[in-house]
Amino acid sequence: MFIYQTIVEYEGTNFVGWQIQKNGPSIQEAIQKILTKILREKIILYGSGRTDAGVHAVGQSAHFITKSKINNKFFFLNTINFFLNKKKISVLKINEKKQNFHARYSAKKRIYKYIIINRLAPLSLDFNRAWHTKSILNIKLMKKAAKILQGRKDFSTYRSSSCNARSPIKTLDYAKIKKEDNRIIITFKSKSFLQQQVRSMVGCLKFVGDEKWSLQKFKDVMNSRKRANCAPPAPAHGLYLSKVYY
Repeated sequence: MFIYQTIVEYEGTNFVGWQIQKNGPSIQEAIQKILTKILREKIILYGSGRTDAGVHAVGQSAHFITKSKINNKFFFLNTINFFLNKKKISVLKINEKKQNFHARYSAKKRIYKYIIINRLAPLSLDFNRAWHTKSILNIKLMKKAAKILQGRKDFSTYRSSSCNARSPIKTLDYAKIKKEDNRIIITFKSKSFLQQQVRSMVGCLKFVGDEKWSLQKFKDVMNSRKRANCAPPAPAHGLYLSKVYY
Protein backbone atom coordinates (compact mmCIF):
# COMPACT_ATOMS: atom_id res chain seq x y z
CA MET A 1 0.00 0.00 0.00
CA PHE A 2 1.18 3.53 -0.79
CA ILE A 3 0.25 6.82 0.90
CA TYR A 4 0.22 10.03 -1.12
CA GLN A 5 -0.22 13.60 0.06
CA THR A 6 -1.81 16.15 -2.24
CA ILE A 7 -1.79 19.95 -2.01
CA VAL A 8 -5.07 21.34 -3.31
CA GLU A 9 -6.27 24.76 -4.39
CA TYR A 10 -9.94 25.51 -4.88
CA GLU A 11 -12.61 28.15 -5.08
CA GLY A 12 -15.29 27.10 -2.63
CA THR A 13 -18.14 29.23 -3.98
CA ASN A 14 -20.13 26.43 -5.59
CA PHE A 15 -19.43 23.76 -2.96
CA VAL A 16 -21.03 22.82 0.36
CA GLY A 17 -17.52 22.64 1.79
CA TRP A 18 -14.60 20.21 1.80
CA GLN A 19 -16.38 17.25 3.35
CA ILE A 20 -18.84 15.00 1.52
CA GLN A 21 -22.43 15.92 2.38
CA LYS A 22 -25.86 14.89 1.12
CA ASN A 23 -27.03 18.44 0.43
CA GLY A 24 -24.67 19.30 -2.43
CA PRO A 25 -21.27 18.89 -4.14
CA SER A 26 -18.09 18.86 -2.05
CA ILE A 27 -14.41 19.22 -2.93
CA GLN A 28 -13.56 15.89 -1.30
CA GLU A 29 -16.13 14.04 -3.40
CA ALA A 30 -15.04 15.70 -6.65
CA ILE A 31 -11.39 14.69 -6.21
CA GLN A 32 -12.21 11.19 -4.87
CA LYS A 33 -14.25 10.38 -7.95
CA ILE A 34 -11.37 11.31 -10.27
CA LEU A 35 -8.79 9.40 -8.20
CA THR A 36 -11.05 6.34 -8.14
CA LYS A 37 -11.42 6.54 -11.91
CA ILE A 38 -7.70 6.98 -12.61
CA LEU A 39 -6.43 4.38 -10.11
CA ARG A 40 -9.28 1.93 -10.80
CA GLU A 41 -9.90 1.28 -7.11
CA LYS A 42 -12.08 2.92 -4.47
CA ILE A 43 -10.17 5.89 -3.06
CA ILE A 44 -10.97 7.82 0.12
CA LEU A 45 -9.41 11.27 0.46
CA TYR A 46 -8.65 12.59 3.95
CA GLY A 47 -8.29 16.36 4.35
CA SER A 48 -6.31 18.33 6.92
CA GLY A 49 -9.51 20.11 7.94
CA ARG A 50 -13.08 20.78 6.91
CA THR A 51 -13.56 24.11 5.19
CA ASP A 52 -17.16 25.38 5.24
CA ALA A 53 -19.37 26.18 2.27
CA GLY A 54 -17.95 29.09 0.27
CA VAL A 55 -14.49 28.96 1.90
CA HIS A 56 -11.49 28.77 -0.45
CA ALA A 57 -8.05 27.18 -0.21
CA VAL A 58 -4.65 27.81 -1.72
CA GLY A 59 -2.90 25.11 0.31
CA GLN A 60 -5.33 22.45 1.52
CA SER A 61 -3.50 19.22 2.36
CA ALA A 62 -5.06 15.80 1.89
CA HIS A 63 -3.92 12.19 1.61
CA PHE A 64 -5.13 8.92 0.14
CA ILE A 65 -4.06 5.28 0.27
CA THR A 66 -3.70 3.22 -2.89
CA LYS A 67 -2.44 -0.18 -4.01
CA SER A 68 -0.77 1.44 -7.02
CA LYS A 69 2.59 3.17 -7.07
CA ILE A 70 2.51 6.45 -8.95
CA ASN A 71 5.68 6.53 -11.04
CA ASN A 72 4.97 9.48 -13.32
CA LYS A 73 3.71 12.29 -11.06
CA PHE A 74 3.69 14.83 -13.90
CA PHE A 75 1.36 12.68 -15.98
CA PHE A 76 -0.77 11.85 -12.93
CA LEU A 77 -1.23 15.52 -11.95
CA ASN A 78 -1.96 16.50 -15.51
CA THR A 79 -4.66 13.84 -15.75
CA ILE A 80 -6.33 14.77 -12.45
CA ASN A 81 -6.38 18.46 -13.30
CA PHE A 82 -7.77 17.81 -16.77
CA PHE A 83 -10.91 16.37 -15.18
CA LEU A 84 -11.07 18.92 -12.33
CA ASN A 85 -10.46 22.04 -14.41
CA LYS A 86 -14.09 23.09 -14.89
CA LYS A 87 -14.81 22.69 -11.17
CA LYS A 88 -12.20 25.31 -10.19
CA ILE A 89 -10.19 22.74 -8.23
CA SER A 90 -6.48 22.21 -8.83
CA VAL A 91 -4.17 19.57 -7.38
CA LEU A 92 -0.86 21.42 -7.13
CA LYS A 93 1.45 18.71 -5.80
CA ILE A 94 1.54 15.02 -5.00
CA ASN A 95 4.15 13.39 -2.75
CA GLU A 96 4.61 9.87 -1.44
CA LYS A 97 4.63 9.80 2.38
CA LYS A 98 5.53 7.34 5.13
CA GLN A 99 2.92 4.88 6.36
CA ASN A 100 2.20 6.86 9.55
CA PHE A 101 1.31 10.08 7.71
CA HIS A 102 -2.18 11.51 8.14
CA ALA A 103 -3.19 14.82 6.57
CA ARG A 104 -5.24 15.84 9.61
CA TYR A 105 -3.61 14.21 12.62
CA SER A 106 0.01 14.74 11.55
CA ALA A 107 -0.50 18.48 11.02
CA LYS A 108 1.46 20.71 13.40
CA LYS A 109 0.23 24.14 12.31
CA ARG A 110 -2.45 25.62 10.06
CA ILE A 111 -2.60 29.08 8.57
CA TYR A 112 -5.83 30.77 7.54
CA LYS A 113 -6.07 34.13 5.81
CA TYR A 114 -9.06 36.40 5.62
CA ILE A 115 -9.30 39.11 2.95
CA ILE A 116 -11.32 42.30 3.30
CA ILE A 117 -11.47 44.86 0.51
CA ASN A 118 -12.25 48.23 2.03
CA ARG A 119 -13.51 50.60 -0.68
CA LEU A 120 -16.65 52.32 -1.93
CA ALA A 121 -16.82 50.64 -5.35
CA PRO A 122 -18.26 47.11 -5.59
CA LEU A 123 -16.05 44.11 -6.35
CA SER A 124 -15.62 42.78 -9.86
CA LEU A 125 -12.46 40.64 -10.01
CA ASP A 126 -12.67 39.74 -6.33
CA PHE A 127 -16.40 39.07 -6.21
CA ASN A 128 -17.02 36.03 -3.95
CA ARG A 129 -13.31 36.02 -3.08
CA ALA A 130 -13.19 38.78 -0.45
CA TRP A 131 -15.43 40.62 2.01
CA HIS A 132 -16.39 43.99 0.57
CA THR A 133 -16.79 46.72 3.21
CA LYS A 134 -17.51 50.36 2.36
CA SER A 135 -16.94 52.13 5.67
CA ILE A 136 -13.31 53.00 6.39
CA LEU A 137 -11.97 50.62 9.04
CA ASN A 138 -9.67 51.71 11.86
CA ILE A 139 -6.72 49.41 11.22
CA LYS A 140 -4.74 50.55 14.27
CA LEU A 141 -7.56 49.52 16.60
CA MET A 142 -8.02 46.24 14.76
CA LYS A 143 -4.32 45.40 15.18
CA LYS A 144 -4.56 46.05 18.91
CA ALA A 145 -7.63 43.84 19.16
CA ALA A 146 -5.90 41.08 17.17
CA LYS A 147 -3.10 40.95 19.75
CA ILE A 148 -5.69 40.27 22.46
CA LEU A 149 -6.64 37.06 20.65
CA GLN A 150 -3.11 35.64 20.75
CA GLY A 151 -2.06 32.92 23.17
CA ARG A 152 -3.72 29.96 24.86
CA LYS A 153 -7.33 30.85 25.57
CA ASP A 154 -10.90 29.61 25.81
CA PHE A 155 -12.40 30.55 22.42
CA SER A 156 -15.99 29.54 23.26
CA THR A 157 -17.26 32.96 22.13
CA TYR A 158 -16.16 32.22 18.58
CA ARG A 159 -17.28 28.58 18.49
CA SER A 160 -20.18 27.46 16.31
CA SER A 161 -23.00 25.65 18.11
CA SER A 162 -22.44 22.69 15.78
CA CYS A 163 -18.71 22.43 16.59
CA ASN A 164 -17.74 18.95 17.80
CA ALA A 165 -14.25 19.77 19.08
CA ARG A 166 -13.49 18.23 22.47
CA SER A 167 -12.34 21.49 24.00
CA PRO A 168 -12.80 25.21 23.22
CA ILE A 169 -9.27 25.90 24.48
CA LYS A 170 -6.82 26.58 21.66
CA THR A 171 -3.47 28.30 21.28
CA LEU A 172 -3.45 31.03 18.68
CA ASP A 173 0.20 31.59 17.73
CA TYR A 174 -0.53 34.89 16.09
CA ALA A 175 -3.19 37.09 14.51
CA LYS A 176 -1.62 39.58 12.11
CA ILE A 177 -3.27 42.35 10.12
CA LYS A 178 -1.68 43.89 7.04
CA LYS A 179 -3.14 46.60 4.80
CA GLU A 180 -2.11 46.94 1.15
CA ASP A 181 -3.95 49.86 -0.45
CA ASN A 182 -7.62 48.95 0.07
CA ARG A 183 -6.92 45.26 0.73
CA ILE A 184 -6.78 44.09 4.36
CA ILE A 185 -5.26 40.66 4.99
CA ILE A 186 -5.78 39.05 8.40
CA THR A 187 -3.60 35.99 9.07
CA PHE A 188 -4.17 33.43 11.83
CA LYS A 189 -1.81 30.62 12.82
CA SER A 190 -2.63 27.76 15.19
CA LYS A 191 -2.36 23.99 15.43
CA SER A 192 -6.13 23.75 15.03
CA PHE A 193 -9.26 25.90 15.01
CA LEU A 194 -12.83 25.54 16.21
CA GLN A 195 -15.67 25.51 13.69
CA GLN A 196 -16.29 29.10 12.49
CA GLN A 197 -13.63 30.41 14.87
CA VAL A 198 -11.74 32.41 12.27
CA ARG A 199 -14.83 33.96 10.67
CA SER A 200 -16.23 34.82 14.11
CA MET A 201 -12.97 36.47 15.20
CA VAL A 202 -12.91 38.49 11.98
CA GLY A 203 -16.51 39.57 12.54
CA CYS A 204 -15.56 40.87 15.99
CA LEU A 205 -12.43 42.57 14.66
CA LYS A 206 -14.56 44.38 12.10
CA PHE A 207 -16.82 45.70 14.87
CA VAL A 208 -13.68 47.21 16.41
CA GLY A 209 -12.60 48.58 13.02
CA ASP A 210 -16.02 50.17 12.58
CA GLU A 211 -15.62 51.58 16.10
CA LYS A 212 -18.85 49.92 17.19
CA TRP A 213 -16.84 48.23 19.94
CA SER A 214 -14.04 49.58 22.10
CA LEU A 215 -11.01 47.40 22.85
CA GLN A 216 -12.43 46.79 26.31
CA LYS A 217 -15.74 45.65 24.83
CA PHE A 218 -13.86 43.33 22.46
CA LYS A 219 -11.98 41.85 25.41
CA ASP A 220 -15.15 41.49 27.49
CA VAL A 221 -16.93 39.66 24.67
CA MET A 222 -14.03 37.23 24.29
CA ASN A 223 -13.80 36.62 28.03
CA SER A 224 -17.56 36.09 28.33
CA ARG A 225 -17.17 32.73 26.54
CA LYS A 226 -20.74 33.17 25.31
CA ARG A 227 -21.53 32.69 21.63
CA ALA A 228 -24.56 34.99 21.95
CA ASN A 229 -22.22 37.95 22.58
CA CYS A 230 -20.20 37.37 19.40
CA ALA A 231 -20.53 39.66 16.38
CA PRO A 232 -22.00 38.06 13.24
CA PRO A 233 -19.35 35.85 11.58
CA ALA A 234 -17.59 37.30 8.56
CA PRO A 235 -18.81 35.90 5.19
CA ALA A 236 -17.28 32.60 4.13
CA HIS A 237 -16.09 33.93 0.76
CA GLY A 238 -13.29 36.00 2.31
CA LEU A 239 -11.65 33.03 4.05
CA TYR A 240 -8.76 30.95 2.69
CA LEU A 241 -6.97 27.90 4.07
CA SER A 242 -3.49 29.06 3.22
CA LYS A 243 -1.03 26.42 4.43
CA VAL A 244 -0.65 23.33 6.57
CA TYR A 245 2.68 22.53 8.26
CA TYR A 246 3.91 19.05 9.24
